[in-house]
Amino acid sequence: MFEHNHQVYTAREIVQHYSQLCQLQPAEQTILDLLSDEWASIKMLDIGVGGGRTTQHFSGIVQEYVGIDYSQEMITACQKHFPPFSASSSQSRVFAVGDARDMSQFADNSFDFILFSFNGLDALSHLDRLQVLQEVSRIGKSGGYFFFSSHSLLGLEREFNWRKQISLNPLTTYVNLVMWGILRFFNRSISPQQLKSSDYEIIRDESHNFRLKQYYVRPQEQLNQLKADFGNVTMYSWKSGLELTTPQELSDNIDMWLYYLCKIK
Repeated sequence: MFEHNHQVYTAREIVQHYSQLCQLQPAEQTILDLLSDEWASIKMLDIGVGGGRTTQHFSGIVQEYVGIDYSQEMITACQKHFPPFSASSSQSRVFAVGDARDMSQFADNSFDFILFSFNGLDALSHLDRLQVLQEVSRIGKSGGYFFFSSHSLLGLEREFNWRKQISLNPLTTYVNLVMWGILRFFNRSISPQQLKSSDYEIIRDESHNFRLKQYYVRPQEQLNQLKADFGNVTMYSWKSGLELTTPQELSDNIDMWLYYLCKIK
């Protein structure tokens, strides 16, 4: 899974795609505003920085900014678009190739805020994912933040149900059913019943024309993975950016992914 997805993220057209992205997602804007009084003193690590979509929003407001990606091509694009701050600046901005499973280049308790956006954590297998969480806990400062997004099995269950693809608009229904058919083709071994009983699944979804294998997780399972090293976990809707504060809000949410804000123990 690691090597398969890595090849996708080094492809020239994929690097160009991510280099053109510039907007924050609603949940990211929520956290940007929520911590507005803290950014100036924060040392931040941006994992899976891609083409620098988040760099342009965070690197200018934090004290120290480090962006890493396991794709050399992505890092080269970032270095081209975001040169270091001048020597006279009190801020710093650097990029480096890095594997989130082994961030031994960073000492323990190095960062106040660690971001892993755009479901980058989902490009890894289950065991690799747990290893990343341990590494984040190690290099993050106690009381610091870990903020990431991850695909939700709750949203995927809807996508696997062909009845949910029916719309009053015939054209919309046609497009939805075509995409449903392709999704089911690439995931022939997984049934809707299997999804309902699973804590997580590896799915070939529509990302980059079904080229990626992605980890989808049930929110409660994600919370279970976090509880050993993180506390005070809050969840946010990808689409609205609003916090999901009750079990009912969470069960009713059908976003394809959610954001999690965690305090590092």
